[in-house]
Amino acid sequence: MEKTAGLKRSVGVTSGISLVVGTVIGSGIFFKQAQVIATAGGSTPALLAWIFGGLITLAAGLTISEIGARIPLTGGLYIYMEKIYGKVWGFLTGWAQTVLYAPAIVASLSAYFAILFNNFFGLSQQWQLLVAILTILFITGINLLDNRVPAAFAVITTSIKLLPIIAVIAYGLFFGKVDALNQSVATVTATPSGGFGMAVLATLFAYDGWATLTNMGGELKNPQKNLPRAIVIGILIVVVAYAGISYGMMRAMPANEIVRLGDNATFGVVTQAFGKLGGRLLTIIILISILGTINGKLMALPRMTFAMAEDGVLPKWLAKVNRFNEPIGSILFLTVTASLLQFTASADWLSNIAVFIIWIFYTATFVGLFILRHRDKQAAQVTEPLQELESIFSVPGYPWVPLIAILGALFVLISTLINDFGSSIIAIGLVFIGLPVYWYYSRKKGEAYD
Repeated sequence: MEKTAGLKRSVGVTSGISLVVGTVIGSGIFFKQAQVIATAGGSTPALLAWIFGGLITLAAGLTISEIGARIPLTGGLYIYMEKIYGKVWGFLTGWAQTVLYAPAIVASLSAYFAILFNNFFGLSQQWQLLVAILTILFITGINLLDNRVPAAFAVITTSIKLLPIIAVIAYGLFFGKVDALNQSVATVTATPSGGFGMAVLATLFAYDGWATLTNMGGELKNPQKNLPRAIVIGILIVVVAYAGISYGMMRAMPANEIVRLGDNATFGVVTQAFGKLGGRLLTIIILISILGTINGKLMALPRMTFAMAEDGVLPKWLAKVNRFNEPIGSILFLTVTASLLQFTASADWLSNIAVFIIWIFYTATFVGLFILRHRDKQAAQVTEPLQELESIFSVPGYPWVPLIAILGALFVLISTLINDFGSSIIAIGLVFIGLPVYWYYSRKKGEAYD
């Protein structure tokens, strides 16, 4: 039974693509260039790291696309995990995103926005907290309107954020004089590198957000076709943008200079190309870019909380919708929790933990595609194949593409555990705190635990 009667199917494929691109491309592409080069140990492996990370992300997106086409409901990973593994694991997936991933990622993004905003306008650090909270409230206001408004905001901000990427790529290709692919390790950095694997890990963090659209499966027009299209086309745009800007920057500026400039490398290239005014315009565009990313999170993530509340495993007020049929209860819950997190940990810690947690459930969901296909095959042996299953999107290159997604996900998890074991264990513990909450609501509903 469709669980999204309170929401409207009014999001088209263009808005879906914009949401994917807008959610993924935030500030990381502008600030990660130096880190990836230094970690990889050279310009060529750095470019390959962006491409390799993009291929893993594309494999993940293709895998999720088939699952989303088979389960075209609002709620994303929560619904997928419930359908594949049962209600307990579905709940823990939704719980982790509701109380940890969603608030942490929105809080960290708004904190990054506040830091850049304060630097641009010369404000002191004491204004950072206020700016971050006002940013969340501003995007919340947009998302409490008809979902065509935040969808249009996603299209506009995505179009704007692509401008500097196109400009840097064009400048590097047509005016750059550096041999981007032949810079040895010795000329890049004298410090020990983390190796190609850790460089790929850095790019995978920059690609995070590609699955956000799955939370809106119940609001997409013709989701069995448009969800795969939006995810795959969106990821392809991001991969081209990331690899393109990396190559363009290394054509415009020597890799050792990019490493020396660090977070200011992109500003250095833009200033070199377009002067100081270009550097200031880039800052404004990055601010708009981060706003677009926060908008994507606040547009999609509350839909999962809404779906859980509709199922009766979270308080009913979280399923409340306003006169625009927007899930006001879930949106405001995310707004409040993200604002409160501004008073706790650093933005970097929050973003790292959020990404680690979400990849745990990505991994399980990728494995779930094999389970879904096996179930459908068994069902087809008993009854006639369902017509709708014959026409939905299927992963090309099955089973190799899902296996690549699984291996990429395991790489993220193992690398994070090795590099930050303590924080990773804390995050896992916070996930399992949700079990008593699930038992309480299951008993309240009179259901047996599964």
